[in-house]
Amino acid sequence: MPEFVSLDALVRKTAAEAPQRSAVIDGDRNTDYARFDDLIDRVAAALQADGLLPRDVIAICALSSLEYVVTFLGALRAGVAVAPLAPSSTPQDFAAMLKDSGAKVLFMDATTAAAMGDAAQAPFKVSFDDSGWGRPFTAWCAAPGTKPKPISIDPQWIFNIIYSSGTTGTPKGIVHTHELRWRQYGQLDPLGFGPDAVTLLSTPLYSNTTLVCFNPTLAGGGGLVLMKKFDARGFLELSETHRVSFTMLVPVQYRRIMALPDFDRFDLSSYKMKFCTSAPFAAELKADILKRWPGGLTEYYGMTEGGGSCALLAHEHPDKLGTVGQPMPGHEVRLIDEEGRQVPVGQIGEIIGRSPVMMQGYLNQPGKTAETFWHDADGNRFVRTGDIGRFDADGFLTLMDRKKDMIISGGFNIYPSDIESVLTTHPDVVEAAVVGFPSEDWGETPVAFVVLRPDAAIDAVALKAWTNAQVGKTQRLNDLVAVETLPRSAIGKVLKRELRDLRQAAQ
Repeated sequence: MPEFVSLDALVRKTAAEAPQRSAVIDGDRNTDYARFDDLIDRVAAALQADGLLPRDVIAICALSSLEYVVTFLGALRAGVAVAPLAPSSTPQDFAAMLKDSGAKVLFMDATTAAAMGDAAQAPFKVSFDDSGWGRPFTAWCAAPGTKPKPISIDPQWIFNIIYSSGTTGTPKGIVHTHELRWRQYGQLDPLGFGPDAVTLLSTPLYSNTTLVCFNPTLAGGGGLVLMKKFDARGFLELSETHRVSFTMLVPVQYRRIMALPDFDRFDLSSYKMKFCTSAPFAAELKADILKRWPGGLTEYYGMTEGGGSCALLAHEHPDKLGTVGQPMPGHEVRLIDEEGRQVPVGQIGEIIGRSPVMMQGYLNQPGKTAETFWHDADGNRFVRTGDIGRFDADGFLTLMDRKKDMIISGGFNIYPSDIESVLTTHPDVVEAAVVGFPSEDWGETPVAFVVLRPDAAIDAVALKAWTNAQVGKTQRLNDLVAVETLPRSAIGKVLKRELRDLRQAAQ
């Protein structure tokens, strides 16, 4: 591993070597590396002027923008950690995360400030779009050419605090150090990030999903194209206009893009690699992307908490599209049973993993941190994923379900993904989610929520009967509910908690 270099230092290096190279494209603003680096300096200097010291924290809650990017990098240059918060949060969760982070400065735009209302409280407040909420960014920023006090970054300082999606409760602050991020971007990526990279980001900047491409692009001296709000056709238009070579998308975005009737008219020949993570990625969708979208396709499986991650280079293993690939180099992934014993190949177990890339812990939650780590007989520390999976004879991992989503009916383990896979083979089904509900007779029983095609020739009653004829006796659905859409987080995870609440409210 090369010697540690902070991300902002790599940006400064590119600014010195290629000052006119494009760094960030935000709408009609195309900012080169010289101005980009100057803006980062100005943010760092302004934070220092506000009295922030290394290891302090700022919070950002806003849509993607040039201001967001330079504030993130400027904080890092000042040795200050960043807590990027989701604009989709409830005001209650937002206030809890803001307090938990200990942020001394809060950056927002007019949209997010209005949505959070009185929950948006911090010692200092800065408005990215000069909307009148807090201090205007343009006035707060130090004057052009201002240099901050030089800071020597300790690799063990906090780089960011990423709050979990909150699909299972109040979000937890996942602490990543500079060293962890360096291990991800320090060697860049064997899949091609470098000075010619043009990366289109349409997932939000508060998500670890996005940072998986954001960090290596800037570390390698490439350029970012920002998309504030995703839409399929707009994504393809940006890809064609800017000759995009890399992107990170979640499965629901891929599905919407590939479903466009005129997808094939767009020139996507500039693509070198596309990435996917965060949610189940259907094999048939991967196959369609490989067939019609130039460049490679890599799926990552792992936790924001770190641990063991897998990668599927789908273009190299078209016979393994139903898996999430093999453990990445330097990553150990095991499957264990309820007693912590490693299960044999071909059997199902909980996925645990370890690697040099592991979170420091959950901020202010030592108990939750201890619950997430698991130690083997030799004292090696693993991250428990809460996912259930199975390795095949070639070492490829197939995901079954979240452990908490497994349904125990009449003493039998039922994996919702098995039923979901059957449902999505029906030509009238767009997508499906299966959730366990309490049952006096069986303990739990499966209920399906299904999005049907607009011209579907089948209704919910008939589809339930069709499904129950395809699955095993213990897997039969108690009910099937047709819905217009499945509730999802901003990075595409189905919010099964909301589906449970939806049905319970209707009963």
